[in-house]
Order: sequence, then structure tokens, then C-alpha cells
Amino acid sequence: MASTNDLKNGLVLNLEGQLWTVTEFQHVKPGKGPAFVRTKLKHVMTGKVVDKTFNAGIKVDTATVDRRDMTYLYNDGSEYFFMDPGTFEQIGISGAVVGDAAKFLLENGTATVSSHEGEPLFIELPTSVELVIEHTDPGLQGDRSTGGTKPARLETGAEIQVPLFVTTGEKVKVDTRDGRYLGRVNS
Repeated sequence: MASTNDLKNGLVLNLEGQLWTVTEFQHVKPGKGPAFVRTKLKHVMTGKVVDKTFNAGIKVDTATVDRRDMTYLYNDGSEYFFMDPGTFEQIGISGAVVGDAAKFLLENGTATVSSHEGEPLFIELPTSVELVIEHTDPGLQGDRSTGGTKPARLETGAEIQVPLFVTTGEKVKVDTRDGRYLGRVNS
């Protein structure tokens, strides 16, 4: 149990038997009336986002979520396998739980696996990853001044938009939250 005054981003709440992650919160103290906390909650399993308001100071039930850094090993078609580098324990996680993170998973890459009572809930990747461009069409001469973009396929199979000057075989930095190109990596 925690108070609404203890809410912070990433905290997992157990509301009516379902797990919700706090993505945004704001303490509001109006000039008239009692203080309250306005939150944006994301359902852990479905990803549904709702707005919920709590009165300040009331108790909310928190869920114990175990977060462990694990190494991604491989995908067998239906499950993604991760290993705990400390204990060498391997676990298989379904594609539904991995979700969009699969687009940026590289073998031997690190990811944070969050689980509740032994059941994996979701995967968190670092905010940016460095990946090699497997294929992209060449940029046309004269198009460079417009600041346009072109599609590129990464080594993981994900498709992103890159500037026209980027070529096949280059290593780029990609934002894992929205798949944005962040820049080239000098190696």
C-alpha cells in the first residue's frame, strides 16, 4: 500500500485486480476544495491508457514488479528467449508480451524484463539502440537540400525513415520508443 502522494512514473498499481503502470502524474492544489492527483495509467497487459483522478492522501494498492536486466538469446518463431546473466537461468516470453520491442532486439542485447509473481509482464529496451542498415535505396542527386527521408530496413528487420544521405551498411542510432532515426554512429 502506498499513498497517492508517493505516486511516480513507472509505479505499478493494482486497481480492482488489474495491473496499471503510472505514465504521468500531477499533484493539483486548487484554490478552493481539497487537493487531488491527476494520473495517466497504462494497462500492463492490453496497453490501454486511461485518465484517473485520486483524492490526495488516500491509499492505493501497489503491485510488486520484479525488474531484471536480461540478455536476449534467440527467437524460435513463437517465443523469445532471455537469460539472466547472473544465474544463467533462461526464460521464454511470448511474442505478445514482447510486442513492438521485438523490432529492435539484437541477439546478445540487453533488455529489462518486468515480471509479477513469476509471470513476465513487459519488456523494456534502452531508449536508443545502434543498428546496421541492411538495405536502403540510394538518395537521388539534388534531393539532399530538401531534408527528405527514405525507408530503410535494419538488421533486425524493422523499417524506419532515414535521411537521404544514409547508405546501406551504415550504423545508425534509433529511438526504441517510436522508431525515429537519431543519427549516424561513428565507428
